[in-house]
Amino acid sequence: MSKLLLIGAGKMATAIAGGLVKSGLFAPAELLAYDVNPVAAADFTKATGVECAITGCFELAAAADRVLLAIKPQTLAKALTGLTEALAGKTVLSIVAGVPLQRLSELTGSRKVIRVMPNTPAQIERGASAIAAAPDVDEAELKLAEKIFGAVGIVMLVDEHNLDAVTALSGSGPAYVFEFIQALADGGVASGLPRAAATELAVQTVIGAAEMVRATGLHPTALKDQVTSPGGTTIRALEVLEDRAFAGTVIQAVRAACARSEELGRS
Repeated sequence: MSKLLLIGAGKMATAIAGGLVKSGLFAPAELLAYDVNPVAAADFTKATGVECAITGCFELAAAADRVLLAIKPQTLAKALTGLTEALAGKTVLSIVAGVPLQRLSELTGSRKVIRVMPNTPAQIERGASAIAAAPDVDEAELKLAEKIFGAVGIVMLVDEHNLDAVTALSGSGPAYVFEFIQALADGGVASGLPRAAATELAVQTVIGAAEMVRATGLHPTALKDQVTSPGGTTIRALEVLEDRAFAGTVIQAVRAACARSEELGRS
């Protein structure tokens, strides 16, 4: 029986474990979990049905075939202290933000390391994850990593140097969309709609528009043109967005997030 150990039992680890069990990729008995926080451990077990220990990390790591690191970057080195013997030679997956493959290899003692950048919609199985693997990771382990994160959304393979751009686009992207939904709803309220109705309409509009892009395969500009009648309301609104450099602002926001991710990776 192949076993996967999750070190860290926060929201993302809980989402991943839940997705793995729900998809049938792993049975609860094939998952191990560890977190120093008793509350997080209890919440994880309640949500997933997987027992989460608060002691004995070395023994769990030794018993596991693979390990998934799901902890904060600032606690990573401390959390891995004394575990290199148990981790050596095993595939180690990491969703720890900003920690390069080389550093992961140094901290774990394994050359088979995989970096993954998921995003928060993974919590509802609508995530977008990008995977970058070290050269020593074989095809079978890479395919399994794709299946693990495929249980909570879509998966894309990228070169490690592109992970900063992924972080800026899909990693931070949900926050940009939440901001847009809030602004769209505020516009509805300013125009006379009740708050609840404005929010529901804004949310469904974003969901529907995104699904149209995927379902039709059309370029967003083509779909935008379908909504935009000559001299109508939509073109007037788009004129305001253009005047305020909406597209350019979004582009610069993503580039700023990418630059910050690169900066954090060097620190």
